[in-house]
Amino acid sequence: MLQTFTKESLFHEYYAQWIKVYKEGAIRPVTLNKYLVTLEWLKKLSPNLKLGDITRITYQQLINDYAETHERQTTMDFHHQIKCAILDAVDEGLIARDPTRKAIIKGKTPRAKKPKYLNQFELHTMLNHLKLTPQISWDWFILLVAKTGMRFSEALALTPKDFDFPHQTLSINKTWDYKHGTGFLPTKNRSSVRKIQMDWQTVIQFSGLVKGLPEDKPIFVKESQKVYNATINDILERHCKAAGVPVISVHGLRHTHASLLLFAGVSIASVARRLGHASMTTTQKTYLHIIQELENKDIDIVMRSLSELS
Repeated sequence: MLQTFTKESLFHEYYAQWIKVYKEGAIRPVTLNKYLVTLEWLKKLSPNLKLGDITRITYQQLINDYAETHERQTTMDFHHQIKCAILDAVDEGLIARDPTRKAIIKGKTPRAKKPKYLNQFELHTMLNHLKLTPQISWDWFILLVAKTGMRFSEALALTPKDFDFPHQTLSINKTWDYKHGTGFLPTKNRSSVRKIQMDWQTVIQFSGLVKGLPEDKPIFVKESQKVYNATINDILERHCKAAGVPVISVHGLRHTHASLLLFAGVSIASVARRLGHASMTTTQKTYLHIIQELENKDIDIVMRSLSELS
């Protein structure tokens, strides 16, 4: 039964019910968990804050308190996750006016960023250190992610029937719930359902590897096996160190794949489709630094071409 709220009600209690009503069943469990984490922070930072006491000043103080232990982008996410609930409370007359207007988003100094991707030479060097045995292994997993740009959970969910060897394609239509062990899950969004073209070498390698395996069972995950992202990251780290290249994560292989395609001149639209991004905007935001670098390169080409006109 839903609780009735007044201006004297605690904000974190209102937010808890707001999550239950508006978010449960409407968003993916991993996204829902982020809202629940935000709820715990509200309880910690402002356990006695009442709806009627939320003003621009009290809201800004809440954001400032959170920002003391979080980087600016994380603080921005925190702000966005509670803002919608606050605006609903404003509409219901529980808060006088929008306290989030003109909020200043702060944050502690970001940590030194680790390398997110490898260049072509570094990737080639690292892949040469993989031990590609006749049986499926995590080294094969690393190779396939590097060559396709799949998400970690998408690669875990691959079954033999997802491979279309005659047409050299790989169907991405599900993910694997490695965090809670519930098996197959839908993809991140509808755009994530896609077919990825594979090179002939990968086709030959995997056609032999998956031969005789159950058609609808994951090829990388054994029955009732618990898989940890950190485990594969550790394996990849060892290979990176052995190859003398920057240490990246498995997700970094996805960034590497996209970066190499962009530098090779593949269009943003094609890269977005291959990665399963919901829109090209996502691709542009994620790889802005590379796109800017390519634009500078294009300007040099344009200027050189124009200078030859005389």
